[in-house]
Amino acid sequence: MRKISTIAVIFALLAAFMVGCQGKSEPKENSNEAAKPETPDVILATTTSTQDSGLLDILIPDFEKQTGYRVKAVAVGTGQALKMGEKGEADVLLTHAPKSEKPLVDAGAVINYRLVMHNDFIIVGPENDPAGVKQARSSKEAFQKIAAKGAIFVSRGDDSGTHKKELALWEAAKIDPQGQKWYQESGSGMGQTLNIANEKLGYTLTDRATYLAQKKNLKLVIVSQGDKDLLNIYHVMQVNPNKFSKVNAAGAKAFVEYMINPDTQKIIGEFGREKYGESLFSPDAGKEASEPGK
Repeated sequence: MRKISTIAVIFALLAAFMVGCQGKSEPKENSNEAAKPETPDVILATTTSTQDSGLLDILIPDFEKQTGYRVKAVAVGTGQALKMGEKGEADVLLTHAPKSEKPLVDAGAVINYRLVMHNDFIIVGPENDPAGVKQARSSKEAFQKIAAKGAIFVSRGDDSGTHKKELALWEAAKIDPQGQKWYQESGSGMGQTLNIANEKLGYTLTDRATYLAQKKNLKLVIVSQGDKDLLNIYHVMQVNPNKFSKVNAAGAKAFVEYMINPDTQKIIGEFGREKYGESLFSPDAGKEASEPGK
């Protein structure tokens, strides 16, 4: 009897073991959740236009889901974003000031410099257009008309890509607006600058994406657009890990590759079309530096 009882106990234990094994969940081969990287946090320094337009709200969650990385986006003016890269205070940059980006590339502060997308800058102002900007044949002439009328112009004044473009346009118009009563600086991002220009019924230079994203809350209308000098080009780049050992090189590389991936480029090309009736950005990955807009 004791022998039979021992055998029964063994079978019972074996059965329990088999049930326990079957209850364990096996890894899903086709799971959409990526394995967590060894260093998961990625610092992205970028321009406010990518945030104010809502584009980052679409791209970052998709990137995080696909890769397992966690992105901390620091949306500032392009000038400040580039300084963060130059000091090794960010892992990856997404900016829109090619002339200011080039020195960092040449100095080796950033690597894997890739063309991502473009949209354009536009000049917006009051619907009654007191400076007659709508009759201008170029952005240069538009700025000349604003200055001649002494109409309020609100500048970002923050060393952003938009601010850099604005200063270049004043230079082309051979006008120095600094110190003029009609020339006011917000020291803020694009969204806040649009709000200030709206309150003051003034003019400002903005990227099209941010304007369209906030248009429903603004009385400002587009008064000048389409000039070739208003092209707005975005690049993505890694901060060089050989110069800054603490940067997340793997995470930065993954973000660059994600931004130029065909699937991401399709998302960028379709972003805003359903809501605004037109895309807010045009994808450019794979094109030469001289080709955006073509």
